[in-house]
Formats: sequence, structure tokens, C-alpha cells
Amino acid sequence: MQTCSRAASVLSHVIKGNNQCKEKVLQIELEAPTPILGRAEPLLHRMVKYLALASSMKSKDGKSSTSENVFVQPIILKLLIIWLSDCPNAVQCFLDSRPHLTYLLELVSNPTTTVSVRGLAAVLLGECVIYNKSNASGRDAYSIVDAISQKVGLTSYFLKFDEMQKSSLFTSAKPFLPRKSLTRSSAASMAEIEDGANESSDQKNEHPMLASVFDSPFVYFLKRLEADIREKMVEAYSSPKSQVTVVPAELEQRSGENDVDYIKRLKTFVEKQCHEIQDLLSRNATLAEDLARTGGNNSSSLERKVSGGSDRVQLETLRRDLQEASQRIETLKADKAKAESEAATYKNLAGKTESDLKSLSDAYNSLEQANFRLEKEVDALKSGDIEALKEEAREEALKESEAELSDLLVCLGQEQSKVEKLSTRLRELGEDVDALLEGIGDDAGADDADEDEDED
Repeated sequence: MQTCSRAASVLSHVIKGNNQCKEKVLQIELEAPTPILGRAEPLLHRMVKYLALASSMKSKDGKSSTSENVFVQPIILKLLIIWLSDCPNAVQCFLDSRPHLTYLLELVSNPTTTVSVRGLAAVLLGECVIYNKSNASGRDAYSIVDAISQKVGLTSYFLKFDEMQKSSLFTSAKPFLPRKSLTRSSAASMAEIEDGANESSDQKNEHPMLASVFDSPFVYFLKRLEADIREKMVEAYSSPKSQVTVVPAELEQRSGENDVDYIKRLKTFVEKQCHEIQDLLSRNATLAEDLARTGGNNSSSLERKVSGGSDRVQLETLRRDLQEASQRIETLKADKAKAESEAATYKNLAGKTESDLKSLSDAYNSLEQANFRLEKEVDALKSGDIEALKEEAREEALKESEAELSDLLVCLGQEQSKVEKLSTRLRELGEDVDALLEGIGDDAGADDADEDEDED
């Protein structure tokens, strides 16, 4: 493991600040294939395996060998931090194996590990968030933040940074002085020189090799990286995901539901979701701001960034609320005009309906009267008053006969008047009226007698 740690230290100097070199080293694959990937194991995965192996190593007497190899895990973690820094492909390669993230979460929350190991593991987790360009479910930045929140807790996670910064390794680091970058040819020799110098240092509680890990440039790099991690956490909690893969059941049209009701229900659902999202973003921004301010070592620039992010979220919320209010006002105006038009139409229909109802009422009253008369007749028939009905019918027939007789008498009087006038005229002409009228009655009587005989 000591050989592995020295190789990791040299590799850290080689790839530090050189993204092209990081990409080339990322392509290195070892001969032994792994059943998980189905291909040769990348060097990055082998380093994670050595990291897990270093935490489980035992000495010859069966006890933990933490005191002997306390520097192995920090050196490997330093290599991984430098490797993943500003290298999304390295982050993607690290997250290709799901157990890597699980192990890293356990390492951060493991109370038996040292403060420096927990702090470096927390930084490595933060790099998986800020340099993550993946959109795959379970491996994107939002999924990593959710995993940290569920497995470790954001408050506990940020405390790991504060604990590491309060350790003697951080406080004893000298101020960072910029120097010329190392070349590949001098990287190995420089690492050996630093290791030899650090071995001669006299520290009471820390292993001498740890001083080479937490040198001034690396400490400065961790502080700057911590600010970026906190800011990214605030952004992750304050911004929604760009893609939503879960479609709520409310978006589907129900059986028997017409298009108008479906559109209204969708509109109500979308408005409700918008309000819930805005409330959630506001709460998340406040929560992330409080978490980002945990501890007393945060820089004022970070606080301004966090405050600015919260202000942007609030302004965006107010702007969206204003747009929604304007849209609602326009919608209400259109609905009002439509309602007034419908009210006028309904008023006309109501007048027409009232007239129709009046006509129906009159017809109903007539039917009621006819029904009452018929019921009265039926009741009379049922009571057996047949004689009264016959008498009534006889009286009606007698009235009709009298009317006919009156008509006949009138006609007879008219005929008699005509006969008298004709008789007077005939006398004036010198005709014998009595002789003319003498046979008329007999002829009529004979005709009547003949008709009677024929009938017999």
C-alpha cells in the first residue's frame, strides 16, 4: 500500500492542472477484466478499489493498521480530487460504477475514519456535483445531491468541511506562494524531495506523510473548491430539473371526459404545480442558504453569491406571479364578456320560455275543465242515474223538435204569403184562382197515397 500511495502521489503531480493529461490517464485500462463493466478495469476504478482496501487493512496481530497507513487514504483521495477537478469525463467514469458512490457516502459518515479522510471524501463528493455534466437518471448532479441529503444530511455534510479546516493540518499550512508549474520530468524527483523533507518534520499528533498531502497549494485549492461546492448546492436546491421523466396520472384524459372539462382540469393542475414548485424553490433556497453559512470560515464573497442566488429566485418568483396575475386578469375579462353575452342569450330564452309556459298553462286549464266534465259524466253513469240522462236527452230532443217546428211554421207562413200574392196577381190577370188551386191539393194527396202503397 505504501508503494501504491507513492505512485498516487507522483500521479497527482503529473496530472495536476493538466486536463489533457487527465484524459489520457483516464484511458488507461488494466488487464484484469471486471464482471460489472464487462471490459478491462480502468485505472480510476483500481484506485478506488485501493482506497477501500486501505480502510480495511489489518496488521499482523489482527488489529487495525490505521496508525501505520494513516496517510494512504488521504493520498489516494488527493489523487482522485485532483483527477476529477474540472474533468467531467473523470466524474462520469467514477460514477459508472454505482458502488463507488455508495462507498464514498459511507466513508463520509464513518465515525472511525479520521477528520481529514472524511473531509477529503466530502470534497470528492462535491466534485461529483459541480463537475457533473451527465443527464442520466441516478448519476446526474441532482441525484448526487439527493443521495447526500438522504444518506448523510446536508448539515452533517457541510460540517465535514469545517472539521477538516479546523484540524492542525489546515491550520499549520503555510500561506500559499505561487511557484512555477512542475514538468513531467521533474515531477517524480520533486515528490521524493518533498517526501524526504516532510519525513524530517516533527509533529506530535499527525503522521509526517500527511504534511505532504496537505501542502499549502492543496489547502488553498480545497478552500476555493469548498466555496464552489456550497454555491453549486444552493443552485441545485434553488433550480428545478431540466427534464421530468415522471408523467402524473392527472395529465391523462379520463374516460367519458369531454375536451372542455379536460382542458380546465389540466389548467388547474398546472397552476397548482407551479405554485407548489415556487414554494418548494423558495424553501430550498432558504435551506441551502442556511446550510451554506454553516460554520464560521465561509468567505464574504460566498455569502454574497448565496444571497444573490436567493434574491434571484425571489425575483423570478415575483416575476412569474406578476405574469400569472396579468394572464388571469385577461382571462377574467374575456370570461366576463362571454358571461354577459350568455346572460343576454339566456334572458331572451327565459322570455320565450315564459310565453310558452303561459300557453301551456292555458291549454292545461282547458284540459282540466274537459276532464272535470268527463269525470262528472262518468260519475253519473257509475251512480246508475240513467233516467235522468234519458230525461235530459228527451228534453234536448224536444227542444230540437220545437226548433224544427218553428222553422217549418215560418216557412209555411212565407209560402202562404207567396200564394196570396200569386192569387192576387192571377185575379188581376183574369184567371180563376179557385179553379187553379182546386186540383193541387188532390194531386198532392194522391201522390202521398201512392207512395204509401209502394212502401207497403
